[in-house]
Amino acid sequence: MSPVVWLYLISLVLPIQFSVGPLTLMPTRLLLLFVFVPLMASLFSGKYGKILWIDILFMLHMAWAAIAIGLNNPEQVIQYTGSTNIEFLGGYMVARAYIRTPQQFQKLIYGLLLLNVALLPFSLVELKTGTAIVPSLIAKVPGLRTVAQVTYEKRMGLERVQNAFAHPIHYGLFCSMAFTLVLVGLKGYMSDTLRRLGTIAVFAGVFMGLSSGPLLATFLQIGLMAWAWIFRKFQRKWLLLLGLFAFMWVFIDLLSNRGPTKVIMSYATFDAQTAYYRAAINDWGWMNVWDNPIFGLGLREWIRPAYMLTGSVDNFWLVMAMRYGLPGLVFVAVGYALGLWQVGRRNFTGHPVLERLRFAWVVTFACLAFTLVTVHVWTAIYTFVFFAFGAGMWMITWQPDEGAGAEAAPAERNPRKLTYSRSAAAPAAGPARGALPAAAASLPASLPAAGPSLPSAPAPTAKAPGAAPPERKQTAYTRFAPRTVPPRPSPPRTRRS
Repeated sequence: MSPVVWLYLISLVLPIQFSVGPLTLMPTRLLLLFVFVPLMASLFSGKYGKILWIDILFMLHMAWAAIAIGLNNPEQVIQYTGSTNIEFLGGYMVARAYIRTPQQFQKLIYGLLLLNVALLPFSLVELKTGTAIVPSLIAKVPGLRTVAQVTYEKRMGLERVQNAFAHPIHYGLFCSMAFTLVLVGLKGYMSDTLRRLGTIAVFAGVFMGLSSGPLLATFLQIGLMAWAWIFRKFQRKWLLLLGLFAFMWVFIDLLSNRGPTKVIMSYATFDAQTAYYRAAINDWGWMNVWDNPIFGLGLREWIRPAYMLTGSVDNFWLVMAMRYGLPGLVFVAVGYALGLWQVGRRNFTGHPVLERLRFAWVVTFACLAFTLVTVHVWTAIYTFVFFAFGAGMWMITWQPDEGAGAEAAPAERNPRKLTYSRSAAAPAAGPARGALPAAAASLPASLPAAGPSLPSAPAPTAKAPGAAPPERKQTAYTRFAPRTVPPRPSPPRTRRS
């Protein structure tokens, strides 16, 4: 895997901030600033294969975002659009460029597992003390800034862990995105014992964030894996699941005096107050969208009741619509859905490694799509979401015969099957190419021998003992002369005993 990917992953967990003039930079932004333009040039030159519709839709999303911010907040258009483009398209392009084979994708999953395990000791300390270790250490360095320490009420008697991220939700979301990838995607890559222990470590990180969104994403992943295993012999199991979901949605809508979204949200949060507040955000947020449907609000304040003191919106898709208008939401949502559809429809039957990687990626991002309804992402986790999304785009065009990673394991291959290559030694004995078998050569000339006859070699004739070999006639064949075949001499008759 490219060193650029390793640097990107490490920069995600280094919450360092410093200023260069009016710009606020972080290790992730600094890295993406250097690689963004070369990667975009390589994409348009065809170095990373054909340009996908997902690439175009994501670029249109950022172009529309620049227009919306330019109309609503012209004084911030350069700074805001530049940083957002770098984080969104930069993270996506790094994965698009450097994660292009099954082996590289498994290396990426392994790198995510290493990061989760490395962050675990800091999480255990913060779970008890309530102090984020990594940001507190960075804050002591002169000239450097870091993310703010987030303080919330305890849940289940435990402190919420934000670790190296801007919010506990972000830390939980980071861990939840590695859950199915590690459990399913690393099967056969590492021992089953280490893989299961790694999955437990990932789930521990999800739990210590104590956020309903990441926990919901993880349980949804477990549910989809269980569904796939139970109906593993049923080809249309996902259509059946979609049908059941649609039936449940209509059933709830008919029997409840609340909408299905509010009912589900009330059961997907830790307390009823949080569910009520998110429902109010959803209602007032969409009211602002319909008041500004084309170019959105930009960075302006949105209209809300007086009791909603903060302007935070815990819904990524709603934020896209409020900030950039409906076109901005459509571009990013359709690109996201199209990526899921195209990867999910790839048929890798007979290639178990590719099947597992495809399943793990699709399950992860199908569940994340629902989780982003209750979570907003920014800074490090914002770029990471679309980096991980771009890491699966190679599966859209990948052909199983392009690399050894899609083949069966060596133990599954037939050891008796001969391997042919240009460098293989020829067999010690055997007929030359085009020669007749010995049994066919001994047949009488009046019977046709098996296999095609060669024009330059007449049929063998029997000869009397001691007779001189017959003289071969040299017949010349030219492109324009008619082909002449010498008459076949009749064999001598022999008396049968």
